[in-house]
Amino acid sequence: MRQAVLLLAHGAPERLEDIEPYLSFVMGGPTPSPHVVNEVRRRYADIGGASPLLARTLEQAAALQERLRASGVETAVYTGMRNWHPFIKDAMARIQADGVERMVALCLAPQYSKMSVGLYFRRVQEAKTALGMRAEIVWTKSFHDHPLLVEAFAEKLAPFPRDTKVLFTAHSLPEEILENADPYDTEARATARLVAARCGLSNWDFAYQSQGMTAEKWLGPAVESRIDQYAAEGVTEMMVAPVGFVSDHVEILYDVDVLFRRYAESRGIRLRRTESLNSSPAFIAALAAVASEKLRAN
Repeated sequence: MRQAVLLLAHGAPERLEDIEPYLSFVMGGPTPSPHVVNEVRRRYADIGGASPLLARTLEQAAALQERLRASGVETAVYTGMRNWHPFIKDAMARIQADGVERMVALCLAPQYSKMSVGLYFRRVQEAKTALGMRAEIVWTKSFHDHPLLVEAFAEKLAPFPRDTKVLFTAHSLPEEILENADPYDTEARATARLVAARCGLSNWDFAYQSQGMTAEKWLGPAVESRIDQYAAEGVTEMMVAPVGFVSDHVEILYDVDVLFRRYAESRGIRLRRTESLNSSPAFIAALAAVASEKLRAN
């Protein structure tokens, strides 16, 4: 049986000229306001005018395919983006053309929410239906507590003193998800707790970052509120460890490296962050373990 892995990621613009059409995909069609477009364009300009997300995701896919084959699992790894090229529907068309009979859908977001990972899966199912595909899809909903993922995050914290104040972060989502027993908040906090335990940390916290530009309430506490708290407590050094993200992109390179760092400095705190997982061997080992478990399942 011909099998494959489909890695799913958010997608991001590769040029400033792509910002407006990209935002239209993110927002589901309506033309974004000039204020939103200008703000997002400014953020991307501050990180060099483009996102490295696609490049990092393609590197992860290539490394995963090599790792799987080295372990005796012969399979191709494809990449599909929800909001930019290469779109999920295009990846699915390639999978169909290549005669794949069974595929593992693996979203590059460790914690599950119907509003996030669930939406990626809906796009995969929609593409399958539109193409008339008969391939079996094995869904990988969450790997937030996989021991190898925990090890990969812990490895990035290893170089820093254990008494450093560590703030684990994940991408915020609208608070409404809590009304439907969505596991995202529980899983995001669990990842932080497991990594902290693996590193032997006692001086750590958790917060949400990158809230959307809407009036609805988003999950908290926000990173800025934690920084205010630390400043009041006399903290002068802190480390941000994003455990809801697995590669460099604007929420890391701007939100953490620019916005939070400036905010912390204005309050007398030196802020650093852990390196992103990207295609680190430890993270690729985690992906390979997760994918292998699904590929070998009957």
